Amino acid sequence: MSFDSHGSPRERRAVGTRAVGTIERTGPAEPLDLLGRVPYGRLATSMRALPFLAVARHIVSDGHILLRMHRGFGHHEACDGSVVAYGADNYNDAASGDGGNLWSVQFTGPAEIVHPCREQEELFGAAPVSVNGEPYAPAYLRVDPHFVTEHRLDF
Repeated sequence: MSFDSHGSPRERRAVGTRAVGTIERTGPAEPLDLLGRVPYGRLATSMRALPFLAVARHIVSDGHILLRMHRGFGHHEACDGSVVAYGADNYNDAASGDGGNLWSVQFTGPAEIVHPCREQEELFGAAPVSVNGEPYAPAYLRVDPHFVTEHRLDF
């Protein structure tokens, strides 16, 4: 979000971008619906003042994005209480020029460590066995999306 000269919030739009302030909007392809079409995305924040991206499995529950990621790197702890960005896309699903449309969605908002209920854990599906050779240990975050951006490449 950008601000005008008086410090008031101003919505900013760019060509090929649809940005909205809340996820409660109507339209032909809701960003949360798009997110549900792919199982994995990328979480972005900083750790020790350096930016990083981490792969995470996601589900949508009650308007929040729940993430499952590997506990071993400590990324979940760096995100807890911080504003993060989480994005996913279908860039690997459709080849450009083959008549398929490509999209990406990004959600920005505060994250917190959570413990999902059994039903939510089941929605995540099977977890990886290992990450970089070490046993996979799950950690869970909830992202409360305050800002949503959707990009589309139509062919």
